[in-house]
Amino acid sequence: MSGVPPTPIPTPDRPPSGEAPEEDAISSHAERTMSARPSGRIAVAGRRRAVIEAISPQVDGGRFAIKRVVGEAVTVEADAFADGHDAVSVMLLHGPEGEPWTETAMEPLGNDRWRASFGVDRLGRYGYGIEAWTDAWRTWRGDLEKRLAAGQDVTVDVLIGAALVDAAAARADGPDRAELEARAAELRGPSDATARAHGALDLALDALMSRHADRSNATRSDALAVVVDPVRARFSTWYELFPRSTAREPGRHGTFRDVIERLPYVAGMGFDVLYLPPIHPIGRRFRKGPNNVTTASEHDPGVPWAIGGPEGGHTAIHPQLGTLDDFRDLVREAERRGMAVALDIAFQASPDHPAVRDHRTWFRQRPDGTVQYAENPPKKYQDIYPFDFESADWDGLWQHLCEVVRFWIDQGVTVFRVDNPHTKPFAFWEWLIGEVKRDHPEAIFLAEAFTRPKVMYRLGKLGFSQSYTYFTWRNTKWELQSYFEELSRPPVADFFRPNAWPNTPDILHETLQHGGRAAFQARLILAATLSASYGIYGPAYELLQATPRDPGSEEYLDSEKYQLQHWELDDERSIAPLIGAVNRIRQEHPALQWNGRLDFHPIDDDQLICYTKRSPDGADIVLTVVSLDFRNPRSGTLELPLEWLGLPPDAPYEAEDLLAGGAESWHGGRHEIAIDPAALPARIVQLRRGAGDPGVR
Repeated sequence: MSGVPPTPIPTPDRPPSGEAPEEDAISSHAERTMSARPSGRIAVAGRRRAVIEAISPQVDGGRFAIKRVVGEAVTVEADAFADGHDAVSVMLLHGPEGEPWTETAMEPLGNDRWRASFGVDRLGRYGYGIEAWTDAWRTWRGDLEKRLAAGQDVTVDVLIGAALVDAAAARADGPDRAELEARAAELRGPSDATARAHGALDLALDALMSRHADRSNATRSDALAVVVDPVRARFSTWYELFPRSTAREPGRHGTFRDVIERLPYVAGMGFDVLYLPPIHPIGRRFRKGPNNVTTASEHDPGVPWAIGGPEGGHTAIHPQLGTLDDFRDLVREAERRGMAVALDIAFQASPDHPAVRDHRTWFRQRPDGTVQYAENPPKKYQDIYPFDFESADWDGLWQHLCEVVRFWIDQGVTVFRVDNPHTKPFAFWEWLIGEVKRDHPEAIFLAEAFTRPKVMYRLGKLGFSQSYTYFTWRNTKWELQSYFEELSRPPVADFFRPNAWPNTPDILHETLQHGGRAAFQARLILAATLSASYGIYGPAYELLQATPRDPGSEEYLDSEKYQLQHWELDDERSIAPLIGAVNRIRQEHPALQWNGRLDFHPIDDDQLICYTKRSPDGADIVLTVVSLDFRNPRSGTLELPLEWLGLPPDAPYEAEDLLAGGAESWHGGRHEIAIDPAALPARIVQLRRGAGDPGVR
């Protein structure tokens, strides 16, 4: 059934959004109690006896939309009940924003809990809500069944039923109306009342009555929202590189043409997002030199995040990288190879940015007449000026920054990694992402927000499609399990999509500094199998770069943030083949393409972590076991809940090693697992019913 309006659904005690409540309906409790006659609004509300509570999913009481991707289902549950013993019927209302909604009957789960699902098959926003009412027909029908079972006289009861059918006929039209009128006449007919009563229990009549139920006193929930993103928002594999370090010859500044030549290498490892740090002109004043020294030579390229120079600002391209046409060619060629180019959105400026000259009010002014540079005391970043989002011309600034995003969308870019969004106002991001996604629902925004948990989650609620996580700093078994259980379950999973990175140009964790080759392998496999989206900063990662700038520092020595690098991609130590194998496994196994249905399992070695992921239909089960000891062989007994996983508890099932190759026949839930990090610090195993099992898929 259609025709339900896609507008906020008012509850009985609250007017619709934007409608002023009637004065007599919001008078004090004492005044209402003393009134001899309730107001019209209260009288109407008093006839709405059904109660709707505890709707899930929803984020902060409906303040924010939940997230899904195209093709997923939204499963909605709610408590719905009424006073007394009358039957309650419940409908889920749902549909794309701006279109009539459809209805799906909700099924009872017991204890007044109800459930129904609907699919989202296009990008954009959907709405959903719930309607519940005391159902006179269902109540009458249930009572009639009991009376017949007890052998009671039902003469009067069938006449009551006839009146209910008459009322439904008045609400219907066409063939349904004629059929209901005929059925009402039958209930009043001359035959035995018991026979007429049995006829009233006919399922066809019940379906007709349900279709034309009396919902004049139904209770409706407020409308809730769903943002539907591309599948890549849920499942993506990111590779970050600096275009200026892609030249074949050492010492030459790389170009977009060099990046195009690098695409087969990146695509060959199975990445589908190529992320580029800022590609704009870099400021000259206060330019940083190698290893972040504050004095740079004329040959030092500067930090890409110090955006802006005489050549332009956020919509200009660094002249040594090429032209806008070169960039468009890169985007097209990447797309041809199944990759999206992601651009860095860093809303800040170098002292040489044109906006510093043309829109000085967009920056905070110091008492000495200079512009306030970025700092995190005692650190100072004189090469970067933050925008002042509280300036007198804040609305002009907002519009300008939104146009920056729209400009790059016009060049074919729909994936953005946003630098430090937690240092800009929440309201700005909610507005900007909403504005962009209204016209471009395919846009994806990754929040680079290594900050406090509530701030990270707020950014997710405001509209960011994905977010960096604390994965880099979660290294023990307990840390990993507790963190990913939080991320993979509601309520967090309804608004926050993790993107796990074992390294970034800013972060070389001590685990990689001291763990050797096995640490790089293990952290890659953890990121790729715990999170549906993950990324690496390469080629530093596959080439095992592990030297910090200083002891105790997470900064790389000779970081390419400050200088050009030349990478020997064919180095025999490279773990690129392993990365490619892991990414192929991710592509082939739906279980690894979702963040839900992640379960950790006991194994009696604290340095072994074990978990499974299952596809939504349960057909694909992938078991991963990773050693967190990167030097010593480890072994332990694993315990699997076979029935929970949909595997036969009393029959053999297959365990295929997806990394090392080969398959074994397993029986029962307990298995000995041995891992030697000198060979490989992890196992990725597909579990499936054995070939001899009649339930094999």
